[in-house]
Amino acid sequence: MVKRPTIADIAIQAGVSTGAVSYALNGRPGVSPATRDKILAIAEEIGWRPSLAARSLTGARVNAVGLIIPRPARVLGMEPFFMQFISGVESVLSANRTALLLQVVPDHDAADEAVRYWWAERRIDGVLVTDLWAQDQRPELLTQLGVPGVLVGRPRDGVDLPAVWSDDATAVESVVDYLVTIGHRRIARVAGLPSLEHTQIRTAAFQAAAARHGLESAPVISTDYTWEEGAQATRRLLTTADRPTAITYDNDLMAVAALSVAHELGISVPAQLSIVAGDDSQLCLVQHPSITALARDIVDYGARAAQTMLDLVEDGQASSQQVPTATLIPRASTATAP
Repeated sequence: MVKRPTIADIAIQAGVSTGAVSYALNGRPGVSPATRDKILAIAEEIGWRPSLAARSLTGARVNAVGLIIPRPARVLGMEPFFMQFISGVESVLSANRTALLLQVVPDHDAADEAVRYWWAERRIDGVLVTDLWAQDQRPELLTQLGVPGVLVGRPRDGVDLPAVWSDDATAVESVVDYLVTIGHRRIARVAGLPSLEHTQIRTAAFQAAAARHGLESAPVISTDYTWEEGAQATRRLLTTADRPTAITYDNDLMAVAALSVAHELGISVPAQLSIVAGDDSQLCLVQHPSITALARDIVDYGARAAQTMLDLVEDGQASSQQVPTATLIPRASTATAP
């Protein structure tokens, strides 16, 4: 095994004490500029890097941010949203020489355990909290442990953690308004996981908009965001006597699955059925017909969350911010109601 370079190795080569090396490497006064430059040059030459374990004992920053995603790994791998979000997070963290520590876990209990373990080991400086659910205990857990955290979702009453969030309700209402404008009276919604806070917000907005327009039918089916459950929900809706003339989906993957099911059942899109995706991605553009979608800059969303995290770690405080609301991009998958 190759021995990891230490402060003692640097001290021997520089002909100084280990204390002088520590002062130089940590930017503290106590050594001359010439000695500091010599020590830094030797450290670079022999490949010295700070010990995470040693730094954790001093409470120093470890330059790493945690992201724990409580979803089955097979689901995460299919969703373009998280890939774009992580891309935005990394664009900010890498520019600030900060690592992203990512872990995918099956549920929220496992997410709690991962936070406790990372913080006890001082592997992270803070945590980005995604997929908030209605009874989520993670915000309270972070406060209890003293872990800096940023909520990727609406601010919570009584929780002193900054949040970066999007107005999902207004976005969903705009979809219903658009479909009603082009003549649809039977509109269904295929939603994501019902326990998630943003799913509940979107569903409530959908039902409120449907009531406001006096729609004849506005059923909601919950899924796990996968292609399979999106297809099953679509098949269920399209085989009823009063099948919908338009269906909205909580992500792009399920909307693509809907195209396949409609083709299987001999239902023409958009002549007999209009389809709207809740997320926009390349998946929506490469289909035939291309899919109408709610578009937002997800990379920017991730970047803002990461910058808020860095501000919180650096200054001890950061402000919540609302990112721009998703806008509807009409494409070939929607048309006037039959």
